[in-house]
Amino acid sequence: MTVIYTLIPLSIILLIFAIWAFRWAVKTKQFDDLDRSGRDFLFDDDDELHRRAIEKDRGRKRDDA
Repeated sequence: MTVIYTLIPLSIILLIFAIWAFRWAVKTKQFDDLDRSGRDFLFDDDDELHRRAIEKDRGRKRDDA
């Protein structure tokens, strides 16, 4: 029974930390472009076609906004 008195405050502290971490991630725009990091390692940065595709993608995002 005494373990409950320790676990409940600990779980509340962890919950507050998790909410803070999520809000920080949203405010610093960590979730804005989820697809880009998955594609970045597939292409060589020196490739001209890759550079054009990046610029086209950025232009499309500006038009959507």
